[in-house]
Amino acid sequence: MSLYTSAKSAYEIGKLKVSDIHTLHYELSGNENGMPVIFLHGGPGSGCDPKDRYFFNPEKYKVIFLDQRGAGKSTPSASLEENTTWDLVKDIERLREHLKIDKWHVFGGSWGSTLSLAYAQSHPDRVKSLVLRGIFTLRKSELHFFYQEGTSHYFPEAWDEYVAPIPEAERGDLMLAYHAQLNSVDDETRIKAAKAWSKWEMATSKLYVDPAHIAEAENDIWANAFARIENHYFVNDGFMRDGQLLEKQEIDKIRHIPTVVIQGRYDSVCPARTAWDLKKAWPEIEFHIVPDAGHSSREPGTEKLLVQATDKFASL
Repeated sequence: MSLYTSAKSAYEIGKLKVSDIHTLHYELSGNENGMPVIFLHGGPGSGCDPKDRYFFNPEKYKVIFLDQRGAGKSTPSASLEENTTWDLVKDIERLREHLKIDKWHVFGGSWGSTLSLAYAQSHPDRVKSLVLRGIFTLRKSELHFFYQEGTSHYFPEAWDEYVAPIPEAERGDLMLAYHAQLNSVDDETRIKAAKAWSKWEMATSKLYVDPAHIAEAENDIWANAFARIENHYFVNDGFMRDGQLLEKQEIDKIRHIPTVVIQGRYDSVCPARTAWDLKKAWPEIEFHIVPDAGHSSREPGTEKLLVQATDKFASL
């Protein structure tokens, strides 16, 4: 199976006002009468990328993109007000109702896998299937591994750049130290911190380091939204109990939903431990470890399995 690079451009672009503050951007592409699938982007804060349409057969799927609060083309950019996991879950449901869709497939990687699980556990009767990649459940141990000590041992040169904006005396809690800089009233301080935070993730996302991917962090507007929103969620523990998404009573709500999980063996952003913990809590899922992949959905082995999964569910 290969990516559907013939994916069509959006046939509908819309705005959905979800609060006095936030207006969300959404796009529909593929087959207007096809099987609806919502793509939940990562970050939080990254926004959707047109290339993400390539995971879906455009003849069979109605592909729905949603830029989450403060991300992508949603406004206001980088806003942290009224921006929590549960606000986003409500937004997804509002969009489903707005588009008059009864049930849809849900596809998400990294933070998108977190939000997919949170949405499915909140609205299990609205989800036809789940395709999840790079599992992230926002446990303190996961955040500590990536932002404090763990991934630092694999990417020491990138780590030195990541910690550079933070005074040595404040490095005992890097997420909190970054929180102060990312919310600084000084534009230069905030953007410098945002780029350093974003570059750390870009530098560690692929098995083979990709300079072009790292360079994406140089975009001031994108980095500001990505870093500020991610950090906001992470210092607040995702606005949920530690390990909530893996609790038996939560998994029991979605145990009946056909689900494929795809995890890179050498994922340094969302290590395989979390995906394995999900498999142990939910043995019914179809589970794949990609032996030659890191975190990115763009790595060949991961891409292939993601397309196989969406093809499998296209007629469900």
